[in-house]
Amino acid sequence: MESYRGRSATERQLLSVVDDDESVRESLPDLLREFGFAARAFSSAEEFLSSDCVDDTRCLILDIAMPKMSGPELHQELKRRRREIPIVFITAQRDEAIRARVRKEGAAGFLLKPFSDTALLAAVNTALQIN
Repeated sequence: MESYRGRSATERQLLSVVDDDESVRESLPDLLREFGFAARAFSSAEEFLSSDCVDDTRCLILDIAMPKMSGPELHQELKRRRREIPIVFITAQRDEAIRARVRKEGAAGFLLKPFSDTALLAAVNTALQIN
């Protein structure tokens, strides 16, 4: 596993993708790298929390609905641990109540799947301005 500790100021910012959908985990990191970021993908909230990337992640792209720990539950766990990582939530669920709830809880962005490359880049750039 590659570590991102000890990065110099000139190195790329790390974005982490947490999604139980394998196709998302394969495609989004490649796209983020094309945008010039470093990227890692995780299949679950638990996998992300146990990784060495939590402290180095500058933006989290996080699925809402996942088995065991959901995206919003991971967001709350990070807050409990005092880790303020800007989060762009992604979901296929077209439920305005979910969007309103995660926005109220501090989400930096919210994208409905499928979303465009430009929408993702805009959301990530907004999130990175928060960090």
